[in-house]
Amino acid sequence: MRNLLLSLTLLLTLALSGCGYNTLQSTDEQIKASWAEVLNQYQRRADLVPNLVNVVKGFAAQEKDVLLGVTNARSRVGGIQATPELINDPEAFAKFQSAQGELSGALSRLLVVVENYPQLKSDANFRELQAQLEGTENRITVARNRYIKAVQEYNVVVRSFPSNLTAMVFSFQVKPSLAVENEKEISTAPKVDFSAPAAGK
Repeated sequence: MRNLLLSLTLLLTLALSGCGYNTLQSTDEQIKASWAEVLNQYQRRADLVPNLVNVVKGFAAQEKDVLLGVTNARSRVGGIQATPELINDPEAFAKFQSAQGELSGALSRLLVVVENYPQLKSDANFRELQAQLEGTENRITVARNRYIKAVQEYNVVVRSFPSNLTAMVFSFQVKPSLAVENEKEISTAPKVDFSAPAAGK
């Protein structure tokens, strides 16, 4: 009888260790950490926008449509409550991605306009902000890639047998990834050209 009890205990322990619960927990935590870093880098970018717009406005006030586009896009980003729970709400998640994509596009258009203003390109404040923006865009790309990888690992566990049974019992759902139509545009850092203006400008 004692041997039977020992065998059942051993069998139960092996069954629980192979059910995937711990893996689900650890991969879910990795997603949360990766998502927090994505939000952190997006916030860093949003914080740079007002100063960047003000510096550009000082040299190129006539580009009001472009400046307004950047300001409005940043406002839309700020209007979305970016919480850790956002990744569990597909509609809110899609809205968040769309707003970030709009801001990326608006910043790209701003950088294209800047090419027409050699004095602005040579301004120390602008150059510093540009360097910070470029670095932040690179960090966003890295953070997004880490999040995508974390979601991929988690989703494989949620969908694979036998851990999918554990996922159903404990209500672990598939998480959305950061794949959007303009993924390439969003994850490409703005091009910054600090070369001297061509002669005659």
